[in-house]
Amino acid sequence: MSVTKVVMGKLSPTMEEGTIVKWSKQEGDAVKVGDVLAEIETDKANMEMEALGNGILRKLLVQAGGKAPVGTLIGVIADAGDDIAPMLATATAAAAPAAAPAGASPVPAAAAAAPAAAAAPAAPSAPTLAPRPAPVAPPPALEPGERVKASPLARSIAAHQNLPLGQIAGSGPGGRIVKRDVEAYAAAPRAVAGASAKAPAGPPVPSVTPGEELSLSSMRKTIAKRLSESKFTAPHFYVSVEIDMAAAVALREQLLAGENVKVSYNDLVLKACARALKRFPTVNASWGGDKIVTHAEVHVGVAVAIPDGLIVPVVRNADRKTVPEISAEVKALAGRARDKKLKPEEFMGSTFSVSNLGMYDVSEFTAIINPPESAILAVGSVREAAVVRNGRVEPGHTMKVTLSSDHRVIDGALAAQFLAEVRRLLENPVSLFI
Repeated sequence: MSVTKVVMGKLSPTMEEGTIVKWSKQEGDAVKVGDVLAEIETDKANMEMEALGNGILRKLLVQAGGKAPVGTLIGVIADAGDDIAPMLATATAAAAPAAAPAGASPVPAAAAAAPAAAAAPAAPSAPTLAPRPAPVAPPPALEPGERVKASPLARSIAAHQNLPLGQIAGSGPGGRIVKRDVEAYAAAPRAVAGASAKAPAGPPVPSVTPGEELSLSSMRKTIAKRLSESKFTAPHFYVSVEIDMAAAVALREQLLAGENVKVSYNDLVLKACARALKRFPTVNASWGGDKIVTHAEVHVGVAVAIPDGLIVPVVRNADRKTVPEISAEVKALAGRARDKKLKPEEFMGSTFSVSNLGMYDVSEFTAIINPPESAILAVGSVREAAVVRNGRVEPGHTMKVTLSSDHRVIDGALAAQFLAEVRRLLENPVSLFI
């Protein structure tokens, strides 16, 4: 008898449950060790799960879209003649809740009594595998408080592309919206409803209806847990400085014009922080309960916003890399982060983080420390401003940054010294290329 249990693995250090995005093998398929069985959505990224045994995929206990805690039996690989009934009998009770579709909660009485003109909320639910259907009719009108049925993957794609789920016809079981429906809607030409005048341009708006109850993704649950622990455990304090970015602006323009080197201000900030961390190793440290643990290497995390929340890819040994190397690596990491294709080693092990909201025209803000680090730098936009040089007011460019520090590790004077070094480097940006 050769039976292999397929269990939900712990694919990231903070993972407590996983969502099966899709099964790459189906019941009855032959599999061998190393074959990709499924794509699993963890709290950080989508990961491939490989087979650990040879045989036939006899049973899938959790369908695509279902969630399962780490260690739960989700499938069985066995030879055709093996008796797997006893194993299935013990697992059915635990697997049934994980395989049940989400979004099945009853509509509250208050929601049912809402005015008929209320907008229909959209919330994700678990998809079920189904054959490709014939063309479907337009989506039916929803009652107030009724949920739009959509798979987590379909919802994620719709949010990323700012598509209205309530206007997409679902072809899954029970009218559920699945990935192919969103892709078809995005590709189809559509006329603009209402007046012909164009609406003013603005930032992307998430496709969320007011009053909607949003199911928590694994990533959002982990963000809530870790940052709550950080905020309520580590005594945060904040120090801000304003940096004269005139030289950095001029250097960046020269690089773009002369060498066609595309370097962002954030790339310069990352390099400046890496240099400053080498000079002030206590900032590049963690709280160890009864000791302060300083890190021998400088691994700088870069906060990247994705539809499900926030992830922090890591530029390893940032102090040893050139600015163009950092720039290319950040672009590649950010792209894989948005596609949920990061490997564990690409989002684990940072010793310091940078969060930049300058692209949203935010002048300044404070960030929550990413544990187990002891500090994070919040970066605002580079703005045109009047600056005083040699007693004269002149036009210039400034940028505000705020360091959030864990007071158990970093004192105010050390935070000020670290920021002074970051400011010195950014106000003399040529030094970052030497």
